[in-house]
Amino acid sequence: MLFLFLLKIILLNWLNLFKRKIKNSEMKKFLIVGIGNIGDEYDDTRHNIGFQFLNCISKEFKENFTTVKYGQTCKFNHKGKSITLLKPSTYVNLSGKAVRYWLNKENIDLENILVISDDLNLEFGRIRLKPNGSDGGHNGLKDITNTLNTSNYSRLRFGIGGDFPKGKQSEYVLSKWNKEEISKFIEIEPLFVEIVNSYVSQGIDKTMNKFNT
Repeated sequence: MLFLFLLKIILLNWLNLFKRKIKNSEMKKFLIVGIGNIGDEYDDTRHNIGFQFLNCISKEFKENFTTVKYGQTCKFNHKGKSITLLKPSTYVNLSGKAVRYWLNKENIDLENILVISDDLNLEFGRIRLKPNGSDGGHNGLKDITNTLNTSNYSRLRFGIGGDFPKGKQSEYVLSKWNKEEISKFIEIEPLFVEIVNSYVSQGIDKTMNKFNT
């Protein structure tokens, strides 16, 4: 009986060790979500900064987006990490549906998700990374928080400014960038790749310290 008991302990320890080795050998997965609206009429609009951000990333890694359930995805491996870029097709106000689906489908930990959105309260071009927080009045972030039942996910807010007449917020966020903004945006684009590289390799805290403006 003692022999069987000791054998059982040895086998359990070996099994746990084997499981840890498998887990450690698995490639860490990340989901980078860009909030925006689908349709040609929304291309290059302020509210679609999330889509534009992801376009810069996919271009840098020479990968294309594929139409899938609840959106478009672009998948690639980089420095031992598996990265999925997601453009939800559920429109901004229902972004959470797509995010939840792809988190579950790809079996990605909540701590490894980064959501990119526009922010009226930040000057154009300013970048603000946070590990959690409120939705700040953004309907896309609000829906993601409600759907996931938590606000503990990393987000990057890109400032689009708030230079619009009272009552014209919708028109402003759905309007296209002006020439000056486009010029500045092109200068900022390389930062997007650096931010993603930093986030997947060093985590949100070090990325915040390096890129928050």
